[in-house]
Amino acid sequence: MTSSSGAVLLDADGTLVDSTYLHVSAWSQAFAQVGHPVDAWRVHRCIGMGSDKLLAELLGDRADDVGGPAKDAHSEIYAGMSDRIRRFAGVHELLRALRERGLTVVLSTSAPPDELAHIRRALDADDLFDAVTADEDVESAKPDPDLVGTALKKAGVPADRAVFVGDAVWDVEACRRAGVPCLGVRTGGIDSAELRDAGAVEVYRDVSDLLARLDDSAIGRLAG
Repeated sequence: MTSSSGAVLLDADGTLVDSTYLHVSAWSQAFAQVGHPVDAWRVHRCIGMGSDKLLAELLGDRADDVGGPAKDAHSEIYAGMSDRIRRFAGVHELLRALRERGLTVVLSTSAPPDELAHIRRALDADDLFDAVTADEDVESAKPDPDLVGTALKKAGVPADRAVFVGDAVWDVEACRRAGVPCLGVRTGGIDSAELRDAGAVEVYRDVSDLLARLDDSAIGRLAG
């Protein structure tokens, strides 16, 4: 696939779908189940990392012993919450606006198959994406840059012809390492100052706010 105009790479959890705090709850319950409770605020700070990195950060030297059971418990608990995952307002409208501007649109996630299925069901927008990444496409998850690099390959554009939209500092870090500008949204619970300090070139309240200011954004300049 190639794009003459450029590409927009869109994170899913916390950016397009309201799932960040469901993940916080599921991980918190999972850690308690394996006998290693972790404060919810610490869990929230790690949402957006790949699960292996999250487990290493939160469990430390216990990760080798209880990380696997905790990950399995998280998957089971999160699946039970899947009916509560919803897309944010303005997502469909933003995706259509990107396509109308001739931009390639990539859903950029390293979610495992079961979680990706929940995301795609909530988004109900398969026809509005040109490509989708998944965990099997990524050797090392965020904040490593592999996901961004994979999304660039699927979009068929170099780093200077793409913009990423994400909600976590881990998105911004992965983009910085991949050489792709990152626009931040606050819907994952991270404030503007922290996103900007991490390197986000612009920050918006949510995707509806980004849509309202699209032509003046880095995406608008890319399309222009």
